[in-house]
This record gives sequence, C-alpha cells and structure tokens, in this order.
Amino acid sequence: MTVKVVPLDLHDLAQAEIWLGLLDHYAQDPMGGGDGLSDYAKLNLVRTIREVPGFHGALAWLDGQAVGLIDCFAGFSTFAALPLLNVHDIVVLKGRRGQGIGQALLAWAEQRARQLGCCKLTLEVLSNNTRAMASYQQAGYAPYVLDPAAGNALLMQKILPEA
Repeated sequence: MTVKVVPLDLHDLAQAEIWLGLLDHYAQDPMGGGDGLSDYAKLNLVRTIREVPGFHGALAWLDGQAVGLIDCFAGFSTFAALPLLNVHDIVVLKGRRGQGIGQALLAWAEQRARQLGCCKLTLEVLSNNTRAMASYQQAGYAPYVLDPAAGNALLMQKILPEA
C-alpha cells in the first residue's frame, strides 16, 4: 500500500467533489470545529478558491480511494524577504489515520515550497491536538518563538535549507 499524492485540479469536477467532501469531513471533526461546512461554503468554495492566487492543493490516494488532502497558500516572510507556504488544511480520513498519509501530504507541501523558492512552511494547530502536533514534529516542524519571554505562538514552521 503506497500513498500517492497528486496535485489538485479543481476544474476537474470529480476531484472538486472529492476535495469538498474531504474538507467537510474535516470540518465535522472536533478539530475542524465540529459543524461541517456551511451551505454557503459548499455552494461557493470550489468556484471561489479556483481564483485565489497562490493556492496549492493536493489529494492523497490509497488503493484507488481519496484518503486525504492538503491545502496551502503562498505567503511572504518579511524578515527573510522570501516567499513562504502556509499549510492551511490537512485532512486524513478518520479510519486511515496513522498510515503515513499525513506525512506524505506534508512531504508534498515541502516539495511544492521548494519549487516555489520558499524559505519555510508554516501551519497552525490547536494546542490540544497532540496527535497532529506529533505528526508535524515528526515532519520537522517546531513551535514558533520570536522571544521566549513572549511565549510560543500556535503557528509552527519548518525552515527549508538551501538545496
């Protein structure tokens, strides 16, 4: 069983439907708010996100089934004067967690960030989402701290060394 991560094409209606279903799956989870996507989001998200500059997404497939997604947005680090890539959503179907799918999605995001010349990846995580935090740390992410006296932000980063 090999996870295959494929860039998302939201102009492909089948992929768009799968992506929206996975995102709704995440939104129904307590870590995604627990309420699912709103009717408005379900009707408008695919159409509007197609037009968002700097959107990068992928679907994870295992045994012919879509089992996860990652949504990233290009940003910019003013301190480094270089682009960055923010992982906004990462979703793995409940019954498929712990099988390396999240790691494969994060690896895809890192590869995309390198292609874009980014200095780092960032993401946000809920403080009690210990399983996700362990996965992010396994992939090389660390808590983001500017000054220890100011404490940790709930934003995590991974510095990308020059290749």
